Amino acid sequence: MSKFELKLPQMGESVAEATLTTWLKEVGDTIEMDEAVFEIATDKVDSEVPSEVEGVLVEKLFNVDDIVQVGQTVAIIEISGDVEVSATTEDSAPAAEEKVEETPEVAAIEGSIAVAKETVATSQDFSDSDKFYSPLVKNIAKEEGITIAELDAISGTGKEGRVTKTDILNYVENRTSPSSNGSTTAAPKSAPAPSAQPTKAPATKAAPVVASDGDEVIPLSRMGKLIAQHMTASVSTSAHVQSFIEVDVTNLVNWRNKNKNAFLKREGEKLTFTPIFMEAVAFAIKKFPLINISFDGDSVIKKKNINIGMAAALPDGNLIVPVIKNADQLNLVGMAKVVNDLANRARNNALKPDDIQGGTYTVTNVGTFGSVFGTPIINQPQVAILALGAIRKVPSVIETPEGDFIGIRSKMFLSHSYDHRVVNGALGGMFIKAVAEYLEAWDVNREI
Repeated sequence: MSKFELKLPQMGESVAEATLTTWLKEVGDTIEMDEAVFEIATDKVDSEVPSEVEGVLVEKLFNVDDIVQVGQTVAIIEISGDVEVSATTEDSAPAAEEKVEETPEVAAIEGSIAVAKETVATSQDFSDSDKFYSPLVKNIAKEEGITIAELDAISGTGKEGRVTKTDILNYVENRTSPSSNGSTTAAPKSAPAPSAQPTKAPATKAAPVVASDGDEVIPLSRMGKLIAQHMTASVSTSAHVQSFIEVDVTNLVNWRNKNKNAFLKREGEKLTFTPIFMEAVAFAIKKFPLINISFDGDSVIKKKNINIGMAAALPDGNLIVPVIKNADQLNLVGMAKVVNDLANRARNNALKPDDIQGGTYTVTNVGTFGSVFGTPIINQPQVAILALGAIRKVPSVIETPEGDFIGIRSKMFLSHSYDHRVVNGALGGMFIKAVAEYLEAWDVNREI
């Protein structure tokens, strides 16, 4: 008999750790190859981790709700035959830590509460500390202005006393004493604030809400809390401004109605409006690439790839944003297949962590719920987001060489929110106009 170490796999280039949420197997259970052994959760998505071998689970090395670093051994599986055993648990954790320390740049986890803009954490950060901190913890500390001394003083609840994301976020939430540079720090109780120096009043907290008799108190889910915090951080970070434009999509609607049955029969896929809108957005981004950026202090990062996030509904009512990678390289058929696949897997809670990573621009369809238009909040660290309103038949003035007349047209509103720190009104307006012109010029004779 040999033993195999099942480790937490890499789940996306910016994911450094995950929370173990559920054990699907108990000690003594037989495990088939590719059978899920446990479930983990990152900031935005849950995922199952399958076994790479057949065998019997003989040891669990983490408990539910523990934070696990990528590369750490989570379970020991006993297998038949002579199979080379992975490094022991004690050796595997330092190896993963050593790899992180040597990495020159680590991307901040998207959707983290503290990540209001795209940053990079270098190996020089917190180099004076003898303790190990994950890239996520370092990024949060950097964004919140936490010093090395503060970070070292935090009591960690992770393995071997390590500071986890929960630990540092709890610390940030409870920091109440302003420091001289304007960031809040936890000052020692024995050291009174100097009276000669002006201090900044602590942030005002919302008044507590008291439930009355008969009211139902519904706790937020983990994802609900993250969404609330992420949206609040975005509004606090970006200078949101909106542009709106009305689009005549009559030709587009007629074309889809004419071709949707043939498309379904030939491709086995439904032809919705979403892939068409994504095609138009990809076209506009190529025309105005400075909308495909992130803001980083005194500079912007111009993204090479066009990765469009597509807001999709989850079964519990929350929204998630799977990403269409290299959207500009897809034809309409390819776009339809990717859109349908991501939407279906979102509804079935089957998205993988990599499916929601790397977005450079986001589109949300508020028209699905009947809204005419909306003012969406930017998905950090991006700088813009487009909301698609409901398509409606409306009376409209139609201009012809013979004169104007009133006709019935299919129209919709596009709502463009963008970060006014780096996107001015001209660029924001020209971008949305390019999307509208692409849709209005749709060829009714276009072949599918």
